[in-house]
Amino acid sequence: MALYPRLVEQRVADAMSDTRVVLIDGPRQSGKTTLAKKIAAQAMEYYTLDNATTLDAALQDPVGFVRGIDRAVIDEIQPAPELLSAIKESVDTDQRPGRFLLTGSANLMTLPRVSDSLAGRMEMVRLLPLAQSEIRTASSSFLRDAESAYPLSRSRPLGANREFDWGSTSRRC
Repeated sequence: MALYPRLVEQRVADAMSDTRVVLIDGPRQSGKTTLAKKIAAQAMEYYTLDNATTLDAALQDPVGFVRGIDRAVIDEIQPAPELLSAIKESVDTDQRPGRFLLTGSANLMTLPRVSDSLAGRMEMVRLLPLAQSEIRTASSSFLRDAESAYPLSRSRPLGANREFDWGSTSRRC
């Protein structure tokens, strides 16, 4: 099965190269697991907390679950926010970048006891559902098209009075 190239994939790779923990968050069915598995195939262990046995192990002993993990993807981390404290302890001891790639549908920063646990240690990358440019595997031209239709004047600041012709009516902005 061929996968659509995701525009954020390079952002995730860049974050993994200089940050200890990276979180891919976004709405359900946006492709977080697919992207994480693709990255995990590059020599990272993969755990999903959708698996009842794995989730139980993570909840029963978060420190033991994380202990001994060199680099890993932990998919759907939101049902076990207690893991974040164990991850913090692990990445404070071993500060190499790219240690953990997490995914989650819920905004982890709104969960109790999480808001500051990974401050300075985690970068968040938002993944939205497929964009038309990803489906067409072409770069987006929306901004170029908009700029060519309504070029910005370099001599006037953005928002300065300017007339636009929108068919039969003119508008002053």
